[in-house]
Amino acid sequence: MLLELFDHPLLGNLKNRVVMSAMTRSFADQNHCVTAASAEYYARRAADGVALILTEGTIVHPTGDGYNDVPYIYTPEQTESWKQVTQRVHEEGSKIFCQLWHCGRISHEDFTGGVPPVSSSNKQAGGINRQNGKPYGVPRALETEEIPEIYEMFRQGALNAIAANFDGVQLHLAHGYLADQFFDAAINDRTDQYGGAVENRCRFALELTEIILRELGAEKVMVRLSPSRGLGDGFYDWPDLDDMLAYLIPEFEGMGLRMLDISCARADYYQTSGRIIRQIRPMWPHLIMGGASLLPGQAESELQEGYLDMVTWARFILANPDFVTRLREGKPLIPMESEMLKTLV
Repeated sequence: MLLELFDHPLLGNLKNRVVMSAMTRSFADQNHCVTAASAEYYARRAADGVALILTEGTIVHPTGDGYNDVPYIYTPEQTESWKQVTQRVHEEGSKIFCQLWHCGRISHEDFTGGVPPVSSSNKQAGGINRQNGKPYGVPRALETEEIPEIYEMFRQGALNAIAANFDGVQLHLAHGYLADQFFDAAINDRTDQYGGAVENRCRFALELTEIILRELGAEKVMVRLSPSRGLGDGFYDWPDLDDMLAYLIPEFEGMGLRMLDISCARADYYQTSGRIIRQIRPMWPHLIMGGASLLPGQAESELQEGYLDMVTWARFILANPDFVTRLREGKPLIPMESEMLKTLV
């Protein structure tokens, strides 16, 4: 199944079921525009046979940044720069979605124009920010009336993505970034309608997704979630995990969402996202993608058993620009090494 043609009712005719997962690369120019080198990087994977590419996280507004040299899709210049990427990928017969990103508290004033990062609460993320070697910034809890402003950032980012000829957008609601900071009861201590009960902690993500669905339609909107993910040397699950999934997934389906990417943030698939997928599959008959750490044989089994519809890879595809060719020819895959992150190949 993995390498066979795949005709999906929303995504259309795809080369196979291989997805290049979103990976932060930090090679944007000083204006946060993508470059010709990035276009070549994505086109090389498309030419090899990756069916669907999910871009690196793309910042929807300067105050949502948290990283060095990441691309934005905020200004006309930034939007225009993405056209070289979408054109090259489409010329190779692949599809490409733009991952829309707001870091929330996983940031610092160095990246947000000198203003405090925003979050669901004022709880500071622990540890040192590897992007600037400083503690994470102390966030400012969003006021209730400010939340629609965040939705508007994503809505405009989604419209800009379509203007740049993307096939759709992926809402990054995972990995501890802004939307995840509303999901997570260990962070979200709000007393308004966006905090407390499960339904309230899901409200931000649901309202945001509904707005983007209304603008673009189900065939152009995907959501990334990470209810269970790697964190440090271990794993982290949402508090109230079962209740959260039992409420959130049917709500997504009821509003018309049809594509989910269940991510595990570099962790073992079976202990994290694979476990979540087995939990939500009975209530979600639509497209699910995931994988990340799977070997090809394991990926094939997940497809055959109906848990996954498409399989995501990140590090293997970064390390092997000829990833699909290697799968077809049964050649060994080169493991990713940290040195590979220093170049855009």
